[in-house]
Amino acid sequence: MIFTGLILGGLNLTAQTDISKEYKVKAAFLYNFSQFVDWPAEAFPEVRAPLVIGVLGEDPFGAYLDEIVRGEKVNNHPLVVQRYRRVEEIKTCHILYVSQSETNQLEQIFTSLKGRNILMVGDVDGFTLRGGMIRFVTEKNKIRFRINVEAAKAAKLTISSKLLRPAEIVAPGKD
Repeated sequence: MIFTGLILGGLNLTAQTDISKEYKVKAAFLYNFSQFVDWPAEAFPEVRAPLVIGVLGEDPFGAYLDEIVRGEKVNNHPLVVQRYRRVEEIKTCHILYVSQSETNQLEQIFTSLKGRNILMVGDVDGFTLRGGMIRFVTEKNKIRFRINVEAAKAAKLTISSKLLRPAEIVAPGKD
């Protein structure tokens, strides 16, 4: 399992000044999230359909996200990465990273995807307050994450206690 240790308390970024390193860590988290979330059967059109990690808006990960998931499977679902310019392009998606470029579109994105089994992840202020499920935060040079469990339950997603343990759980209406 790649970067499993990242889940156990964040990664110290003290020696890392390149912003791309921040997104390499976040890409590793996205991959790890796929292993600690259960989607309902109806989220997959076929038994061996791919588990799609999507990026909406500007892509801060480049090819690195593709490299991390290449050849990997979760519960017999091969992992694939899709990139979307607009929310209307999203057909099948399981984990959606909402880029900072979409900050002004969050309400439209959450409204358009409401009721779908998509784990929505972002790193902008107010992300979990406005309906997102996981928000990356940088505290004391470490990348951590906050989880809105109620938003995940509303999307029929089950988050493992192994993922909840190192996270900060936010109450509905909090960020």
